[in-house]
Amino acid sequence: MDKNGRKEGLLVRTASAFDLPADVLAGLPRIELVGDRELRMENHKGILAYGTEEIHISGGSYIVKVTGQKLKLRVMTGIELLITGEITGIRLE
Repeated sequence: MDKNGRKEGLLVRTASAFDLPADVLAGLPRIELVGDRELRMENHKGILAYGTEEIHISGGSYIVKVTGQKLKLRVMTGIELLITGEITGIRLE
């Protein structure tokens, strides 16, 4: 039970037991932005649209829209992707 007397969820308990973030166990996307030049995303569901000024990525229940200039998909595996360029915006829809 937590400090308010509620039972913790299975994901929270499992994450705690293995010292892992709950989002990783749930398969939720994780986005990391390094300055305005690099975006890394784990647990993506694929690229929906690709261009040098806009890239749309499926995050499962939402779409991640990355906008900017000279955008490039540098690396893409089944789990992770890396976008570089001049990133000016990120929207979740």
